[in-house]
Amino acid sequence: MKRSSLAFTLCLMALIAIQGIAQSTKDAMALFHEIDHTAAPNTLVNKEKDKGWRILFDGKTTNGWHGYNLKIFPGCWIIEDGAFTMTSKGGTEDQDIITNRKYRNFALSIDYKLTKGANSGIIYQIAEDPKYKFPYETGPEFQVIDHENWPDKLEDWQINGANYAMYPPIAHPYKPVGEWNHLLLVVQGNDVTQVLNGVIVVHYIKNSEEWLKLRNSGKWSNFPDWGKFDDGYISLQNHGTKVWYRNIKIKEL
Repeated sequence: MKRSSLAFTLCLMALIAIQGIAQSTKDAMALFHEIDHTAAPNTLVNKEKDKGWRILFDGKTTNGWHGYNLKIFPGCWIIEDGAFTMTSKGGTEDQDIITNRKYRNFALSIDYKLTKGANSGIIYQIAEDPKYKFPYETGPEFQVIDHENWPDKLEDWQINGANYAMYPPIAHPYKPVGEWNHLLLVVQGNDVTQVLNGVIVVHYIKNSEEWLKLRNSGKWSNFPDWGKFDDGYISLQNHGTKVWYRNIKIKEL
């Protein structure tokens, strides 16, 4: 191939990629605006119902959730003021809860609130199997953390809004400790977009050259099944610090 033809092909591929990213982020923001952010927590308004959203947590019961690799809902989680929260202490990984159903293509909307120095996350595309101890061994994570008060130095891919151990957030729209944040996670095939408080913070293409390089050169190189599954359960992580989750809604795409 002549250099001019090669250059044209590369430019065309780059343009297509840029257009794909633009469409993905546009679609994610359209989904964000389908949510009524003024409605009472743990409820669906007619507009949301009409768009295909449904509640994953009613604010009163544990219906639809169980402990990872358990048949029951673990006692280290409680419902407090209409929100899931954990009672574990110590800052180490404890029992995570996961959805009863697997999901493949979806938009997930959640409100969360942190205490000082809290650490948690939304993990997805999880495989549930006794050979794994924790959901993070198989699924990527939308990082939820008060990094400003974390006692140790953190990498940029560890701060609030990051795709943990992969992609740092490109913006930092998180709210102070004690205030409710809103996250939106959109998974459409290999295309993933993370939105925090109405701002795109991460966009990536799973199994792309860039994704594979990051996956194989960092933390996940020690976890052979991480990122392997295209559908799976969704988890709220219990890291031994207190975080509240409410208003959990999902739309299958």
